[in-house]
Parts: sequence; structure tokens; C-alpha cells
Amino acid sequence: MSFSLLRALEIPELLLKRAEELAQQDGVSLDFWVTSSLAQKIGDVETAEEFFGRRATGADKGLQHYLDMIPNVPPAPWHELNDGLNSHGARP
Repeated sequence: MSFSLLRALEIPELLLKRAEELAQQDGVSLDFWVTSSLAQKIGDVETAEEFFGRRATGADKGLQHYLDMIPNVPPAPWHELNDGLNSHGARP
């Protein structure tokens, strides 16, 4: 079931102007752009809550066993990047 609710919001002028510009660039209505942005933000917050909740309960502790199995050796030559950084983004 889907429904919509008309609600007036106070949005600062500069923020509204930028949202209108971005909606136009995306080729969508301001209503659609704001709704999509709000849904994305809610998803971000819920994902962060889940991540930190699992971390607080120690759910990630089992992962250390697998991380400890990774050898501490320099990267293979084929993992070197053209700009001199290794596969971890560090200089050798």
C-alpha cells in the first residue's frame, strides 16, 4: 500500500536552490529528488545503527581469526600500481 502526505517544511533558501539544481541535473522533479534523498539518508542511518550495534555486541570478533591468517608479506609484483602505490594504497 502506498500513500503520500502533503507537509510543509521550512528549508533554507540556499539548500532549496541547490536541491532544485541537482534535481534538474538528474532530470527529475524536486519532489522525487527530495524523496529519494530522504530515503537514502534513512538507509544510511539504519545501516550505521546496524553496524555499530553488531560491533558493540562483539559480533565482529569471529572475523579476527580470518584476518590473523593473512600473511604479513610484501605484495606480489603484479599487485603494484602504476603510480608506485601498492594494492593497499601505501608507498613501498
